[in-house]
Amino acid sequence: MISKESVPGRVARVSFLAAWLLITVFPLYWITITSLKRPGDIFTFPIAYWPEHLSLENYTGLFRDHQFGVYIANSLVVAAVAAAAATAISMLSAYVLARFEFRSKSALLMATLVTQMIPAFIALGPLYLLMTDLDLVDNRLGLILVYIAVCIPFCTVMLRGFFENIPDALEEAAMIDGLSRFRALFQVLFPVMKPGIIAAFIFNFVNCWNELFLSVTLMNSDDHKTIPTALNGFISSFNIDWGSMSAAAVLTILPTMVLFAFASRHIVQGLTSGAVKE
Repeated sequence: MISKESVPGRVARVSFLAAWLLITVFPLYWITITSLKRPGDIFTFPIAYWPEHLSLENYTGLFRDHQFGVYIANSLVVAAVAAAAATAISMLSAYVLARFEFRSKSALLMATLVTQMIPAFIALGPLYLLMTDLDLVDNRLGLILVYIAVCIPFCTVMLRGFFENIPDALEEAAMIDGLSRFRALFQVLFPVMKPGIIAAFIFNFVNCWNELFLSVTLMNSDDHKTIPTALNGFISSFNIDWGSMSAAAVLTILPTMVLFAFASRHIVQGLTSGAVKE
């Protein structure tokens, strides 16, 4: 028998959730409000939690003075291509790890997990030398290849859980009906795994979209910079352009918010279906 929650307990729970929501939402609210202030109104006393004069000057200045449209296009191309390629490769590698037994399988899985524990800056020197030898420094293709390599290990482990959650009988029935293993994979298993594939793609896209360290290292010219690199450029030795940075941050957050809003059902379904093995 389920006991009813007491009134003080309900008030405490609602108060805690309201406080947590305020703490979570306030930074986003403050960034948005700062982006809508005129440059001269950002630092005022007393602090204005709502500006008297709303202005889009910071947003127009991004595209007029900082080529922000180029940065958005670069980030979209790099993140989308890298996420799609990493997801496609990871689907095949995850299938092999889930369905086949071979001698070095355990070692390969362990190596895949260990790579996630190594800080990126440790491999920065050899990586930069390699990209220089391949003439891929300050090249979007080079950044895409690096992002693919970074995303594959985690995505493979993630999708392996989804494959293991699908009964072998489904694939075997398709092969008995005359499909090859390859066709059964694409025509039977992948449609069933659609929520997991969408979840993996979104995680890869967001990681590539927000990545700063490798982008700053490998991209030098303004024509090839991505959004995180552009945001870093608003910080100088003696000044921080808070208005432009806030406006750029809002524009950076919007695509991922829209992506999660439209695909939230698939993300939740994919994560829950891959978390439990029947």
